[in-house]
Amino acid sequence: MFKALLITKNETAQSVAVTDIDESQLPEAAVTVKIEYSTINYKDGLAVTGKSPVVRKFPMVPGIDFAGVVESSDSDLWKAGDRVVLNGWGVGEGHWGGLGQKARVKAEWLIRLPDAFTARQAMAIGTAGYTAALCVEALERNGVKPEAGEILVTGATGGVGSVAIALLSRLGYKVVASSGKAGEAEYLNSLGASQIIDRNELSNPGKPLQKERWAAVVDCVGSHTLANACAQTRYGGHVAACGLAQGMDFPASVAPFILRGVSLLGIDSVMAPLAVREAAWKRLARDLDASKLEAISKVVSLGEAAAAGADIVSGKIRGRVVVDVNA
Repeated sequence: MFKALLITKNETAQSVAVTDIDESQLPEAAVTVKIEYSTINYKDGLAVTGKSPVVRKFPMVPGIDFAGVVESSDSDLWKAGDRVVLNGWGVGEGHWGGLGQKARVKAEWLIRLPDAFTARQAMAIGTAGYTAALCVEALERNGVKPEAGEILVTGATGGVGSVAIALLSRLGYKVVASSGKAGEAEYLNSLGASQIIDRNELSNPGKPLQKERWAAVVDCVGSHTLANACAQTRYGGHVAACGLAQGMDFPASVAPFILRGVSLLGIDSVMAPLAVREAAWKRLARDLDASKLEAISKVVSLGEAAAAGADIVSGKIRGRVVVDVNA
């Protein structure tokens, strides 16, 4: 038996509770992992609150991330004792996920935990930080250099935004953070933001083309914020879009793309190929100042995870929430 956060649903409502589960109930797959830490992402918050149809079948153990140790393996890729990380792949949505003490998953969904990080640190990074690394990789791949000018990061106090600021600033970029949390200026400056703007400057409907400012953008918000960020991006600039905290809509025009040559770069973390994942984690191990992870993250117990999920959807969480599944 092991403990896990389990989402169940009847005809009228869903419920979430820490439940004792027999190992025989785990889904069929090649590798069983003893989980040390998981995490709460925005998607996990949507799953536990039911505010969006993230979960595709019930009952479901949510949690799109975990880090732990291989307990048993029917695959040549892994052996008992290997330290591993998982991000995405529909885990916690259609396949039981990481908010439990054990998981059974496909061998090809796992990557080796970088030596630079403990399991707790890896989950302080989690899918949010891994997505931030994918954004930085995309900007650099498209030729964005520190001398190009200011980089805007929206949703700056969230998990993706926090890690993106830490990565970009350490690489020498001048980062401007957009946030609706006026009291978090000291936090954002500590991560490396050189300036902070109020999110209201971007979150309302704006003109199709606006004064050019940003050499590049990492957008975690979507909707009008993304539209305005594109409208303010300089000629030939690049916008990496990875989130939808404001909404899935994109109320923009083609003007920035056909008149200024702006590129919109879609960032997918869920189904990214293995090589892309490994490159992102290699970058995190090399370029992320691990000492900042304490400021970026807090740890909660498995019993506190559902409440943390509700808080992240309500915008009450700063940075990352790590879940100690054995606490």
